[in-house]
Amino acid sequence: MTYYLIAGERSGDLHGANLIRAIRHHDPDASCRAYGGEQMEAAGAKLVRHYRQMAFMGFVEVARNLGTIRRIMRECQADLLATRPDVLILIDYAGFNLRMARFAKRHGIPVFYYISPKVWAWNPGRARNIKASVDRLFTILPFETTFFAGYGYDVTYVGNPLLDALADFRPDPDFRRSIGLSDAPVVALLPGSRRQEITAMLPVMLAATRRFPACQFVVGTVSNLPDTLYDSILADYPTVRRVSDSAYDLLHIATAALVTSGTATLETGLFNVPQVVCYKTARWWYEIGKRILTVPYLSLVNLIAERAVVPELIYDCTPDRIADELTMLLPGGTKREAQLDGYREVRQKMGEPGASERAGGAMVAELKAMLAMHK
Repeated sequence: MTYYLIAGERSGDLHGANLIRAIRHHDPDASCRAYGGEQMEAAGAKLVRHYRQMAFMGFVEVARNLGTIRRIMRECQADLLATRPDVLILIDYAGFNLRMARFAKRHGIPVFYYISPKVWAWNPGRARNIKASVDRLFTILPFETTFFAGYGYDVTYVGNPLLDALADFRPDPDFRRSIGLSDAPVVALLPGSRRQEITAMLPVMLAATRRFPACQFVVGTVSNLPDTLYDSILADYPTVRRVSDSAYDLLHIATAALVTSGTATLETGLFNVPQVVCYKTARWWYEIGKRILTVPYLSLVNLIAERAVVPELIYDCTPDRIADELTMLLPGGTKREAQLDGYREVRQKMGEPGASERAGGAMVAELKAMLAMHK
């Protein structure tokens, strides 16, 4: 059977690669074509376009690149019709993928969605639109089953693929020495994987480090962005080290972390590393966001726990506020043990690894049943 997958960012590439391997396990003759990245290509997909050409973040950035986004979408639609796969599998990346879902549905191509759009966070009514254009939704967060049930949509909960990635992770025993670190506490700085996140968040995180001369700070960088981007920001911080594409090795040795809001907050929690969640935005945008968002938290850790386990600094994300919170999370700090207790609760709610395998097996079975019905 033929599968067409679309992932528009780095985390989607990782989860897409694991999904492809699971699909090929259950369907050895599977042919996969993808918008994604190196990891999906390495898993066996024919890569049509790299996600770095599609990763636009925020209203202004999207508006500035609207012409490019529309051109890429037209190209994707044309390629989808030219190849006519047995199924289109969409991975997160809601702004682009929900439009592709509607397009595929109009042209009679079955649609599966893996890692649900976060409609529970804003405009929950869009769940009806997903139900109308997606044949089967495979969710990864425990509370999503109840949410979609409220709209009469029976979804398939497969667990979280981050648990798979962590189960497969094998730490480098020489990592600390290889990047020149001593035995002093290490604080990981994870500013994100998009240019806009890094230019907004990394300078603020770095400014907070000046209050901690006894700690070692290491920035987790990503290879899909140029070194020169980090060079200019790190120029005034000669003692701060960096490692590329090694976030898990970094978290494995970290005592605490400063993390830009996103998937990395949950990864940090699963590594049991106390963290400060950072997201810098203007006060006026924060006030608008409060009226749009329908959930009480930004971080996945807090959303899964259904309470404030980790601090979320948004409009008040200043170096001093970050440093104050970090102080309370370092060994001996007043909030460290409470956060670690919250992490245990989150892991219990998330269940066991195997999400990618469960999703791949369910997709192959579902697609076979659909094709059999139309014979």
